[in-house]
Amino acid sequence: MEKSNLHFKLLGTSFSIVADEDINYLEKLLNKYKSVLDNTQKAAGVNEPLKLAILTGFLLCDEIEKTKLEENRKGKEAEQRTLNMIARIDEVIPED
Repeated sequence: MEKSNLHFKLLGTSFSIVADEDINYLEKLLNKYKSVLDNTQKAAGVNEPLKLAILTGFLLCDEIEKTKLEENRKGKEAEQRTLNMIARIDEVIPED
């Protein structure tokens, strides 16, 4: 895969990211970060770039962990439903 190169200015500095990802994906990540950054700045009233970057990173980590927990919960629910269906089938189908 061809490397993508994304240049952008954020929090008073400029960045260049080179990655083995599609440029559209990198831009999607950047837009997500900018959105959370704007919301963080409005909610916390923080204007210092370093503090804002740290707080935004922390909130994004929180979002990732909550997503993992939700996926884990859904996986356990699906497993339990499958086991319940198997138990019902076992009740209906007699063993030889």
